[in-house]
Amino acid sequence: MAKTYEPIASQTLGSNTTTVSFSSIASSWTDLRLIVSGRSTRTSVTYESIWIRFNADSGSNYSDTYLYGSGSSAGSGRSSNLTRVQIARFNHSASSNTTPSAVIIDVQSYANTSVYKTVLGQSASSVENWPVSRYVGLWRSTSAITSIDLTVEVDQFASGSTFSLYGIKAA
Repeated sequence: MAKTYEPIASQTLGSNTTTVSFSSIASSWTDLRLIVSGRSTRTSVTYESIWIRFNADSGSNYSDTYLYGSGSSAGSGRSSNLTRVQIARFNHSASSNTTPSAVIIDVQSYANTSVYKTVLGQSASSVENWPVSRYVGLWRSTSAITSIDLTVEVDQFASGSTFSLYGIKAA
């Protein structure tokens, strides 16, 4: 079987960080996968949102749709004309919440200059209301993605959080 996942870059935070970036992404693959494990420094709510932006584009060119569930409740929502995409829920760093969240983000056809870019996110956390969530986002641009910026909604990514970017080749 041919190897289809290739490591591109990996980061483990040595200190709290506002933005995690991957830049100079080559167009060598068909899709990208980003795996995140960690928490935010936010302590005032039960969850934190992870946001993604491509090529430093801060225009209102993004939209997202999400589903979440806890086993006893479920919900959904949609937003459009955003300046970035909400792509996952993330654990915060309250003293009672030390479990890292697991997040997988897939960027489809990231180098194809004929289509808008679709991003899929899924997360598992110990967040009381949203332990499992799925997101689909759209970046309304045909530009090839060469950089990715991740931020949390309010505070920072906590020290020790890990971020690994992989290129995926079509089988």
